[in-house]
Amino acid sequence: MPSWLEKHAPRRFDELAFPEHIRNTLTTVSLSGSPPHLLITGPPGVGKTAAWRLVARQVLGLGWKSTAHIIQARDLAGTTGAMKTFEEFLRPAGLRSKDTLTGRTSLEAFDRSMWDISDDDPPPAGVELVSPEKGITPVSRLIIIEDADHLGPKRQPYLRRMMELESTTSRFIFTARAPSRIMDALRSRSKHIRIPSTEADRLEAILKHISAKEGIELAEGIIGDIKYVSSGNLRKALFILELLAKTGQVSDRASVHKLVAASTLQGGRLMVEMALRGRIIEWRWETVYGRQKKVLSGAMAELDRLMGDFALDADDIVSQLHQVITSGRLMLSPILQDELLTRLAECDSRLSRSSYPRIQFERFLHEVSEAGLRHGMVML
Repeated sequence: MPSWLEKHAPRRFDELAFPEHIRNTLTTVSLSGSPPHLLITGPPGVGKTAAWRLVARQVLGLGWKSTAHIIQARDLAGTTGAMKTFEEFLRPAGLRSKDTLTGRTSLEAFDRSMWDISDDDPPPAGVELVSPEKGITPVSRLIIIEDADHLGPKRQPYLRRMMELESTTSRFIFTARAPSRIMDALRSRSKHIRIPSTEADRLEAILKHISAKEGIELAEGIIGDIKYVSSGNLRKALFILELLAKTGQVSDRASVHKLVAASTLQGGRLMVEMALRGRIIEWRWETVYGRQKKVLSGAMAELDRLMGDFALDADDIVSQLHQVITSGRLMLSPILQDELLTRLAECDSRLSRSSYPRIQFERFLHEVSEAGLRHGMVML
């Protein structure tokens, strides 16, 4: 089942939660016979990905998914063999081949009639581009580099020559949060579109519209709370709304505050504190529907709460634990802090190779407990 972020994604440029002049710019660029390379920047969650997807659909036509090539630069940063992966993406026929992704053309660009018109994927500008006039070379391929500000100084120059000499029928689209980290040679060759944080009124209107379409009744004030904690991040606001709806918490205004507490440092801090004191797995008796029931407590219970009740993924939990360890709130000695960071890095590495994150986090918590024992923090 698709998430609400995908299910309620904008289908037309005028549905984007951007200022009017930005929507007009994207429309004009997409309808141009020879669109420029694009650099789309803005804070997280404002719709950079939604923007390039609509541009790709308008420029490439109904078959855009087969000729839009995407790479996530953030995934390349700090990984072994990143440069080779990047080169293989741009030169799929081999590093020694003169054939590049940007130099390839596509039949769909010349004959758009080969695709059947579909109501499920309408043209974002309201009109479909027709086959180009004689003498005009159509754009037949887009290379999208997400989070291009993570490309680094070695990979960015690799793109410069391609943009200058080999992009007759292809265009690059870069997305970034920090455009200053992109070299001038790439920025000067791209049209820069800056997207601001989503306006509060627009964000509220979108949340109300989606709530009405999904048929959910929200507690009074809950949209205002979501709007406040999201701080202009539309993606975050939609995730919170969907999570509350699917867990049956939309009638309780306090659920937003509970979710925020769980996704900040509180959950991770409790986990580390209990692990340092050797409280990894504990059991306690609770009265459930008038009967005594044995329930899990301790650090593992806190982990299950974050992963189950609040649907935090492994990356979110690693990030939270890192902030807890480095924030200074636990008053850790430098030696113990270094040891915990090393164990967390090893856990993060194991998570990338494992399908069972809970097992890896349990191992990490036991390693924290052993460190706490060595440093005299375990309560025997």
